[in-house]
Amino acid sequence: MNENKNAADTRLRPRGTDMVELTFDPAEARASEKTGDPRRNSQKRLILGDKFFKLLTGAAAAFVLMILFGVIFTLIEGSLPALLHFGPSFIWTEEWNPVKERFGALAPIYGTIMTSLIAMLVAVPVGLGIAIFLTELCPPFLRRPIGIAIELLAGIPSIIYGIWGLFIFAPFLQRYVQPLMIDTLGNVPGIGWLFAGPPYGIGVLTAGLILAIMVLPFIASITRDVFETVPPVLKESAYGLGATTWEVVWKIVLPYTRVGVIGGVMLALGRALGETMAITFVIGNAHRISASVLQPGTTISASIANEFVEALAELHTSSLTALGLILFVITFIVLACARLLLASLNKRAGGV
Repeated sequence: MNENKNAADTRLRPRGTDMVELTFDPAEARASEKTGDPRRNSQKRLILGDKFFKLLTGAAAAFVLMILFGVIFTLIEGSLPALLHFGPSFIWTEEWNPVKERFGALAPIYGTIMTSLIAMLVAVPVGLGIAIFLTELCPPFLRRPIGIAIELLAGIPSIIYGIWGLFIFAPFLQRYVQPLMIDTLGNVPGIGWLFAGPPYGIGVLTAGLILAIMVLPFIASITRDVFETVPPVLKESAYGLGATTWEVVWKIVLPYTRVGVIGGVMLALGRALGETMAITFVIGNAHRISASVLQPGTTISASIANEFVEALAELHTSSLTALGLILFVITFIVLACARLLLASLNKRAGGV
């Protein structure tokens, strides 16, 4: 029986091969470890490099969080004297009198919200229209020049917008636009109070329009880029079914790119809320609330820029720092609302 088994093993074994006996020599293994195995050394280098990369990226993320919490801590610490002195009434008090050391944030908050609202009402539809024209209707030879012009508009410094607004745009509004608005819209029941008063040229409306011009390139550029990510097969299928250009944009392009569009609008809104120099030139810097958008006003950033250097009293400096804290909170609320809106849209559309 054993002879037959050995014969079978011999037949199954390839010709020219012999059985190799595997042995393990501990002394030889220790010697190889001392001399170093190239594959093992390479694996160790890869593991160490991966750990270093993980630590480096984690340190970068932690650095950003440290900066954020440092800014929050600085704002809260600087705002405490004013918040403890005035209490919650600091938020809804309109008076701002450095001589009597009476400060309230209502007028700057109102001006910040109104100018940003006017800017968004003007810039969002115009920016979307530019993006739709460039991606759907514009002749190919015009797309690149118009796109470059929009990007150059975004690179103009804000102080240039302010100078142009003060010496060119505001006088134009004072002579031609605001008198017409007072004579026409000022007599419309329900909205006439928004356009009451003399035409100063500078004011909340002028500041809002300057902001709209400044944030328009952000909305148009980002929206154009996200519109170009729509797969052509989706639009071609809609056109093949007889859809018009408006139907393709409204039912195909916008639903597909809603996250990017809202992100671009929120980026522009953040720029509008924090803009300083251009607004300081054209808003009038008056710490009062007027129902008319033609009257002068102020914003949080303009108030800080105008008075922080000259603020000698501790309460005055603390009140300006409290304005910065309020602006930070407003920006945080806007971003939180944007996230909730995106989550609601995704849930309604069946996303995760």
